[in-house]
Amino acid sequence: MLEQIGSVDAQILLFIQNYLRNDFLNPIMCFITSLGNYGLLWISISVVLLFNRKTRRAGVLSLIALAASHAINTWIIKELVGRVRPYETVQGLICLIPPERSTSFPSGHSASAFASATVLYRKLRGKAGVIFIILAFVIAFSRLYVGVHYPTDVLCGCLSGFLIGYLTTVIDDRISRKKEGAAA
Repeated sequence: MLEQIGSVDAQILLFIQNYLRNDFLNPIMCFITSLGNYGLLWISISVVLLFNRKTRRAGVLSLIALAASHAINTWIIKELVGRVRPYETVQGLICLIPPERSTSFPSGHSASAFASATVLYRKLRGKAGVIFIILAFVIAFSRLYVGVHYPTDVLCGCLSGFLIGYLTTVIDDRISRKKEGAAA
């Protein structure tokens, strides 16, 4: 079964390379993928939110979700799985950015993007939250486009990030309700 998944992963990456990549999009997607490097975009957004009293909680929770996502995905899952990057194994796949030093599974860019975007979506509501979710999807797709992750890496990174972001907000909501109940 893992062989079949690996084969489908490779076919999707080659499809993206052969039918979606083009000279116009290549630099744009390379830039978009760089936005997720080290989670700096999401950290920056979270820090900016700290300066406004109305958005401070969203910023703090986003930073917590980012830290949890990094710890779980980078220090635990990537170390346990140790999957090599697709440009090392998929015949004919060309990577558009310099080779990554870490292992492939799960996608840290996707996990960070979805951890932060889920928190921001749930806490900010409205158009701002939707924009963050769209940005997370675009960054996740960019990892496939540039050839540094398998689709299953990205999918699992998105799922992991979503779950971490969601759980962060659920725990915060419960703590807030307990504080409100104790104050009443």
